[in-house]
Amino acid sequence: MNDVAQAVRLARVDLTLVFRNRTAFVNAVLLPLLIAGALASNGVGGGTGGIPATQYVMTGMMAFILIFATFMNLAGFYTSRREEMVLKRLLGGPATRTAILGGSALGATAVYLGQVLILCALMSAVMGTGAPADVPLLLLAALLGAAFFSLLAMAVSGLSSTGEMAQIATLPVVLLLVGGSPVMLPPEMLPQALRTVIEFLPMTPIVEIMRTAYLGLDYIGAGHEPLGALERWSAALPSLGLLAVWIAVAALMARAFFRWDPRRG
Repeated sequence: MNDVAQAVRLARVDLTLVFRNRTAFVNAVLLPLLIAGALASNGVGGGTGGIPATQYVMTGMMAFILIFATFMNLAGFYTSRREEMVLKRLLGGPATRTAILGGSALGATAVYLGQVLILCALMSAVMGTGAPADVPLLLLAALLGAAFFSLLAMAVSGLSSTGEMAQIATLPVVLLLVGGSPVMLPPEMLPQALRTVIEFLPMTPIVEIMRTAYLGLDYIGAGHEPLGALERWSAALPSLGLLAVWIAVAALMARAFFRWDPRRG
């Protein structure tokens, strides 16, 4: 059995555990959707970034909810499994290290993609936005974002002694990445110095690409002009390159800090 087949098999097991564990199900699956649903039902008025504020916020939420399944929950999951010797036992079987870690990341990514699908349906039904303008570009941004946060979760896990501590350790990172990104507010509303810094943080390209892909407008540049299919991909190339750099950085961090052996006795 190759790594992909092993990872898929382990992902199915992990998904079963998530849906059976009430706490994990609420934190990873329900909570992000409840937050997004609350924002949609409140019907925030006015316009932001050239579109209704609700559309701007909800397209940002597609990137924001990455932090739940593929970062906070996954960091705690990796740590708990390590401390309970589950990872060591899995290493004694046919699965490779890549398949073991990739299976958990694949399961978390499946949860996230399901949430994105629900948000798309919510936006179409409640806000009348219709289907995403560029599904392949939206999917690519979602998958690259999931890869980045899954690798970052591995790094945080290696520095944490318990699953609870791992989830707490993710909070400063979440505050930095979400607070320093255009999830809720357009970059042009921020001071120039702060805007320059935010442009290079990893959450920014994820948000900008997903918003551009969904709405078909240029939210990577400053004009918010309608873009054709090729124009969207061309505009997204610098953001995709920046995201690729951050994925490489996260991979190096995961390689340096992730542990297979328990930190305690």
